[in-house]
Amino acid sequence: MNFADIAELGQRIRAAVATAVVGMDDPLEVALATILAGGHVLFEDVPGLGKTLAARSLASALGLSFRRLQCTPDMLPGDVTGSYVYAPDSGEFVFRRGPIFTGLLLADEINRTTPKTQSAMLEAMAERQVTVEGNSFPLEPPFHVIATANPIEYEGTYSLPEAQLDRFMVRLSVGYLDQQGETEILLGRLRRQQEATHVEPVLAPGQLSQLQQAVERIHVDPDVAAYCVALAAATRQAQHVAVGASPRGSQSLVLLGRALAALDGRDYVRPDDIKRIAVPVLAHRLTLTPQAWAQGVDPAEIVRGLVSSVAVPPSIAAVRG
Repeated sequence: MNFADIAELGQRIRAAVATAVVGMDDPLEVALATILAGGHVLFEDVPGLGKTLAARSLASALGLSFRRLQCTPDMLPGDVTGSYVYAPDSGEFVFRRGPIFTGLLLADEINRTTPKTQSAMLEAMAERQVTVEGNSFPLEPPFHVIATANPIEYEGTYSLPEAQLDRFMVRLSVGYLDQQGETEILLGRLRRQQEATHVEPVLAPGQLSQLQQAVERIHVDPDVAAYCVALAAATRQAQHVAVGASPRGSQSLVLLGRALAALDGRDYVRPDDIKRIAVPVLAHRLTLTPQAWAQGVDPAEIVRGLVSSVAVPPSIAAVRG
């Protein structure tokens, strides 16, 4: 599969999702690139903006099996991973798989469940396996998590620990639509004459894995890799930051930059690709000082300032055999 084919498929996937989702072009492109890069996505925004619909539509267009998990405070880890149940016919305990055994898992309002249950997803996101009562069960690839979180309501919520936030390749915000986009949502609902939407699959089963393998062939110049490291390192010395981005942050910049290049039909990464994704990749990995947190300092603004100040490598020639 060549890179022109990847770009063409990417356009078809975005067009299919756009039949159901209005006004999310940039976040959805980054989310699609994240999945092509093998990562997980966190949507953090107010309710009612279509985050669940976007996740479901993306799963359908990618040809992935889809499960939705509505996180609640009384949810147990076994509700995510599955558990052993007694089978009367055999007289033995057998493992019944939970919703995490799917192609794309939507963890809705992930900050509404307890840290113990949140941690049940951590192993799956990092190791692509779950462990129940000492037995490990692999998750068949591709496996991806799209989680949503409500940043404005804190009663009955449990903030994600830094270790789990770091497992998400990107944190995205949708934002309110303009009036034209919101009107289009209403008109689309009236045309359908029903609440449900349907997105036709673009990829055949197994084709996503082929795309992900093709993305692995994207060239990354050493200067671009060094630029990613410089951005991540700058967060560790930035004002108002107690703990900066880990090496997983710089690696995510490289991996996601490759996927964006593939969606653009290129076989190499440009510094502009890294600039575009610096905020969604790095901002959620910063731990602010108590004083900065009390003053309402925005980690995204810190990253934008670093993007402006860190030296950009020379232009990378587009010469690839």
